Amino acid sequence: MSKLSVKVIIAGRTYPLTINESEEEKVHAAVRLINSSIKQLQENYAVKDMQDLLAMTALQLATKDASNVVPNGAENNEGLEEVKEELMRLLQVVRS
Repeated sequence: MSKLSVKVIIAGRTYPLTINESEEEKVHAAVRLINSSIKQLQENYAVKDMQDLLAMTALQLATKDASNVVPNGAENNEGLEEVKEELMRLLQVVRS
């Protein structure tokens, strides 16, 4: 699988990423989702601190994925792995 170097902008900051070519659309969709969530939070709440907005966005994404829990208690591992990866990326953003 070939790798692709892309630059994404999250919360006004640019991040270079190396991703699998097959994941490009998914990564760009995730970036749009994150930035959209941040914008919506800024408009609806008096929160200005970007770290707080990123943390609130991470919480929204994590709780949104909680709806993918199968009734018998088994989790949708694929969906959870994607959310975990996005949360790890957000944590890196917050820490930098």
